[in-house]
Amino acid sequence: MNNVELAVHFFFQIAVILLACRFVGLIARRLGQPQVVAEMITGVLLGPSFFGLFWPEWQEWVFPWDPSQSTRDTQSYLFPASQLGLALYMFVVGMEFRLEVVRRHFASSVAVSVAGMLAPFVLGAGLAWWLFTYTELFPEKTTLFEAALFLGASMCITAFPMLARIIHFKGLAGSRMGTVAIGAGAIDDATAWCLLALVLASFDGNVSNAAYNIGGAVLFIALMMLLVRPLLSRLERYLIDRNERLSETGLVVGLAVMALGAWFTDAIGLHAVFGAFLAGASIKRGPMTRDIIRRIQPLTVALLLPLFFTFSGLNTQIGMLNSAFLWGVCGLILLAAILGKGVACWLAARATGLPHKEALGIGALMNSRGLMELIIINIGLQRGIISGEIFATLVIMAVVTTLMASPIFDALKLSKQVVADAANDYV
Repeated sequence: MNNVELAVHFFFQIAVILLACRFVGLIARRLGQPQVVAEMITGVLLGPSFFGLFWPEWQEWVFPWDPSQSTRDTQSYLFPASQLGLALYMFVVGMEFRLEVVRRHFASSVAVSVAGMLAPFVLGAGLAWWLFTYTELFPEKTTLFEAALFLGASMCITAFPMLARIIHFKGLAGSRMGTVAIGAGAIDDATAWCLLALVLASFDGNVSNAAYNIGGAVLFIALMMLLVRPLLSRLERYLIDRNERLSETGLVVGLAVMALGAWFTDAIGLHAVFGAFLAGASIKRGPMTRDIIRRIQPLTVALLLPLFFTFSGLNTQIGMLNSAFLWGVCGLILLAAILGKGVACWLAARATGLPHKEALGIGALMNSRGLMELIIINIGLQRGIISGEIFATLVIMAVVTTLMASPIFDALKLSKQVVADAANDYV
């Protein structure tokens, strides 16, 4: 396709994506699911798993897709547009993140984070050992070390962007529960990406890359918190007018910080979401964050973020499970995921003194994998670390654990309690 044809196709795809997301969202809302879950499901439905299964010619026309990326097609523009939407949203999440609230509940955040990493990693590594030893589901090139590390990392992952949207949808932003879950989810996902970097480095025979990725992440965090945050705090008075409103220059500066953060973490082998999130967290709460959020959030949530979910869905195929044995493996992975993440995080939250229902809510939120899981396993599939069958089981695990979060949370009837906690935390 030439540039004009790509643009024409892109505009039509935007219309299809937005209308489909809203239609599925109407159904999801009746079932107690937030719009973000509807967008995740819509992305899968628009891909080869549903649209391409029943109407392959129409699906190929609407979303031309070359897995080899040797031609200019949907991936040429949908991928960078989806990444921009994701980065902007995580930038907003970072600006809403309350570091002072995390400090008040630091023990709970750390305990939930550690439990949410260790328990699922051990269970995932154990399953990888069994699958590697007694089946042929892992490709021949994959070693036992790589299989165990990858499956363990896949179990550790939390749907950080989706978790943030569910928390926002439920009115939990700034609450003890929301803050503990966001803080623990951020740590868990960053750790999982570091583990993925180690797997890819081992798979490529270059372990030094893992040290480069992890070292770069530590350096970036220190740079943002110790240098960029104080600098932006000093510059803020020059970016705010007499009416306490952010100037256009201030908006540009904020967006540039976001873009540089996303660029850096992508460049060192992590994901852009972490750089964008830390960029948002580096801006002091006040008129600057208030006006940036007010200006960019509506368009980001309504237009750009659905593109991210659709792109991930176009990479997903769930029709690989074609035997009772594979469905049994899927059940084991799902059980290990729930026990390792949801139950372990609930117990950790209880051990640090949080109320029983609130701890259960944190466990349900942390158990949600969402499309961050789909991203990491798509990388594993593309690099040949896992087979299509294992990929399909992990996709189902991601969808089921995400769908579980909202009904469990609603059953606990915690909304009024956590909103009261949020008010107390702001005092």
